[in-house]
Amino acid sequence: MVDPNKEDQYATAILNRNERPNHLIIDNAINDDNSVVILSQKKMDELQLFCGATVLLKSEKHRETVCDIDISVLCPINRIQMNHVVRNNLRARLGDIVSIQGLKDVQHGKHISVLPIDDTVQGITGNLLKVYLKPYFAEADRPVREGDVFIVHAAMHAVEFKVIKTEPSPYCIVTSRTIIHCDGDPIKREEEVSLNEIGYDDIGGKSLIARAVANEIGAFLFLINGLEIVSKSAGESESNLPKTFEEAKKKVPAIIFIDKLDVIAPKREKRHDEIEHRIVLQLLTLMDDLQQCSHVIVMAATNRPNSVNPALRRFYLEIDIGIPNAVDREEILRIHTKNMKLGDDVNLVQIANETHGYVGADLASLCSKAALQQIRENMDVMDLQQDTIDVEVLNALVVTKKNFRFALNQSKPSALYEIVVEKSRTTWKDIHGLENVKRELKELIEYNFANPNEFLEFDKTSSSGVLFYGPPGCGKTLLEKAMANECDANFILVKVPELLTMWFEESEANVHDVFDKARQAAPCVLFFYGLDSIAKSRGDAADRAFNQILIEMDAMLVKNNVFIIGATNRPDIIHSAILRPGRLNHLIYIQLPNDQSRMNIIMVSGQLITGN
Repeated sequence: MVDPNKEDQYATAILNRNERPNHLIIDNAINDDNSVVILSQKKMDELQLFCGATVLLKSEKHRETVCDIDISVLCPINRIQMNHVVRNNLRARLGDIVSIQGLKDVQHGKHISVLPIDDTVQGITGNLLKVYLKPYFAEADRPVREGDVFIVHAAMHAVEFKVIKTEPSPYCIVTSRTIIHCDGDPIKREEEVSLNEIGYDDIGGKSLIARAVANEIGAFLFLINGLEIVSKSAGESESNLPKTFEEAKKKVPAIIFIDKLDVIAPKREKRHDEIEHRIVLQLLTLMDDLQQCSHVIVMAATNRPNSVNPALRRFYLEIDIGIPNAVDREEILRIHTKNMKLGDDVNLVQIANETHGYVGADLASLCSKAALQQIRENMDVMDLQQDTIDVEVLNALVVTKKNFRFALNQSKPSALYEIVVEKSRTTWKDIHGLENVKRELKELIEYNFANPNEFLEFDKTSSSGVLFYGPPGCGKTLLEKAMANECDANFILVKVPELLTMWFEESEANVHDVFDKARQAAPCVLFFYGLDSIAKSRGDAADRAFNQILIEMDAMLVKNNVFIIGATNRPDIIHSAILRPGRLNHLIYIQLPNDQSRMNIIMVSGQLITGN
């Protein structure tokens, strides 16, 4: 079995052999500060450095830069953490070795001259010094070196600047007294590496991860889109793949990324013609030939792993890029809003908690919609006839909580478009009567979502499902919507008869898809309306779909954070298999309203009609 830490052990062995304590392995840093690198406290003590000290960094390619140092308990002793800006200035990548040397008596700068990179200021005009540079250097005293490139996020735009000259030379610390010059035309990007290239700091989805890996290791990326490969012309599809593989072998190291693998290599029972069969055989042959070439890696992506031909599931690793949780969503939101000026009322943590089921692309779209709404509100200060926009106008735009509220109302998780998913607005106060039922639901369901780990401490599992039964129109659906809202969970309404189709295995696939979407939208309440149409005594055509529901219920774990509710008017015909423990084992009777409840319902309905 391959040791996953083998490369780290090799790098550490090299450092130990050479006995050079100031030579460290580069790790990624999650901070956005262009002028700070991270060390461990033990390494700082060993090198006799202190927090905030300025150091000189030198890469194996003899590139130098200057940075301040900070401490992190998460940084290993033989590592130095730096973001992609510092790595690009050193022309170094993750895993490379860099030397560090403390600088004493670094002088404060009298003058520095910087110029923007031309391709980062396209479409904007105005005072870059006022909008970008002065606020950037006012945040902290920053060390700079001649020839370095740094990136500044402001005015809904990221601009790269190159340090042309410093006084004193070749490096200094920019303070509030340093005079900053930004005079002259933007410089062309020649050998400068774009700091806006995709790196690990910008990871979002499957395709973006492939681009980030290629960029971080310095490999050529060859993108194969499954939809573009398939051609109806005889022999053309088979010729498209070898061309890409041959080109990759000529430009090693290289990564071949196949997007939408399920399109070119579907399961045999789902394949419709012989062309796809030939493509699969061709791809298998090409991948087998690559085993002798260690400098070409094949990566593939699909959002339907169960639809991929089993013969192609021979990749060394299969990684599930799941739906981000609240912490991940907050990090993604911070990445997509780093170019925006946010209002004081914007709480990204709250937005992250409200965007259940959103993936990276959904969150990027959410931020774009919020920014566009802010632009719409300020159309009167913009001259749309001009090709460029003044940066001071852009910098005056502040994305507010109201803008994000508008964007949230216009957005929906892309993975859930084909299923009715709603964020319920119904509360317990909207339901009159049924106090015992509401109290039982609060204890049974809300506690599950709020404190799921409490059950594990006592070696117990939380409840997984409830069956509502009672006469029609008594409030079963309304109860479930209120419960989902009080738990801050998504609500998926499934009309059970619509799951059934006349096509073989399609009903089971529909059931699996519903449960899969519920897991993606977690925390989620999954409501099966009309359960008696499928869960009645066995012996009819709905057997397979019913069995699939039972299988999915058994596979639903506590960590999935999905609560299942069924509703029926005929509990007497419900099959006992779905009522056993671990499934819908809690039965709650929704009775007819009493006199007081009927009076309250009439009063509320009358107020809605009269508007009083």
